[in-house]
Amino acid sequence: MDNQALINRDLACVWHPCTQMKDHETLPLIPIKSGKGIWLEDFSGKRYIDAISSWWVNLFGHSNPRINKALYEQIATLEHVILAGFTHQPIIELSEQLIALTPDNLTHCFYADNGSAGVEVALKMSFHYWQNIGKPQKTKFVTLQDSYHGETLGALAVGDVALYKKIYAPLLMEAITAPSPAGCYAEQGESYESYARRQFSAMEQILHARHDEIAAVIVEPLVQCAGGMRMYHSIYLKLLRKACDHYGVHLIADEIAVGFGRTGTLFACEQAEITPDFLCLSKGLTGGYLPLSVVLTTNEIYQAFYDDYTKLTAFLHSHSYTGNPLACRAALATLAIFAEDNIINKNQSLAMMMQQAVEPLKEHPHVGEVRQQGMIVAIEMVQNKTTRQAYPWQQRRGLKVYQYGLEQGALLRPLGNVIYWMPPYVITPAEIAQLAQITQAAIDYATSD
Repeated sequence: MDNQALINRDLACVWHPCTQMKDHETLPLIPIKSGKGIWLEDFSGKRYIDAISSWWVNLFGHSNPRINKALYEQIATLEHVILAGFTHQPIIELSEQLIALTPDNLTHCFYADNGSAGVEVALKMSFHYWQNIGKPQKTKFVTLQDSYHGETLGALAVGDVALYKKIYAPLLMEAITAPSPAGCYAEQGESYESYARRQFSAMEQILHARHDEIAAVIVEPLVQCAGGMRMYHSIYLKLLRKACDHYGVHLIADEIAVGFGRTGTLFACEQAEITPDFLCLSKGLTGGYLPLSVVLTTNEIYQAFYDDYTKLTAFLHSHSYTGNPLACRAALATLAIFAEDNIINKNQSLAMMMQQAVEPLKEHPHVGEVRQQGMIVAIEMVQNKTTRQAYPWQQRRGLKVYQYGLEQGALLRPLGNVIYWMPPYVITPAEIAQLAQITQAAIDYATSD
């Protein structure tokens, strides 16, 4: 089998996600034969550094032997069972461990299949909670400018990236949008912390004026990933938790992309020392092996649904593959690697190496900002460095980075004009240096005219 034969077969029958399929008339697909560690290999033998962890899911490398072993053992025992009225050992163990690892007072786990589905669970559960306790007027959700929470209709409604959302506006509930606290918008010389504090006043005003109708605020803690890897100071989360408590509004923390060590701590909320009312997790939960998401919530919320069946207060939400044993076993193997290999501490040195590797790009004439939060690095290309004027989106400068990167053996999939690294945690210093060299050359190429 060769690359071209598979490309031809694929284009005859597969519709790819987040893709204008006409692009593939000139931009060849890359059929992947195998993966090992941070490397992907196609059918011609060419290798690519997976700098984005295959859409942010792969934590410990492709074909990880420890996760493989756990799955081999599980598949010989139980592949799946309905989770309504039944249970199994992997989901019990996983729930116990997640409750122990996440911020205090999160006591119950509700499972779904993917990140968007997890966000839907949190939104519905918050809304339903207020219905159950006699406050039916609380139906609104507050979100942040540049936020992204998924592609299903509820998750899309509480996002703020027009590229994904605008066309579907007639189908969506109306959310309340607060200004972004992201430091990339700060005034010259203004710190991320000062800007976050200043921006919080708008959120405070929204909650003060409309808390009687607001069910929850939903945020991506510390990093707004799909919105351009925009990062903000943890003080915003601390202020938000205090305000939500004061005004009687739920706080939903969408850590689907930033959980499991991406921001430097196991969970981003730890850096603000807060506990959300709902914590949404997915992506890295299974180490990049199988789809699984979980929403953790408090006993207070759980008890609002706990009653005689005839009261009709139950949360009647389900997915066929909810709590799949194979996915749960992969998640348990992932958590074991965190514990046994001291990953969070090891990532501190990797993050420092990543910071040093991209330091020269701060002086690049077409780089407006290099920003980093733990194991996430973002490099924003601009047309004018002094004014931070962006390149017109129609020029697709990021696509040029992507194409050049592939030619040189690296998977870099920019978000518009923002190039980012979110690599597996098994990346080596030599591989970081190689990735930096390719990234530098790709930016030079993409901004050369």
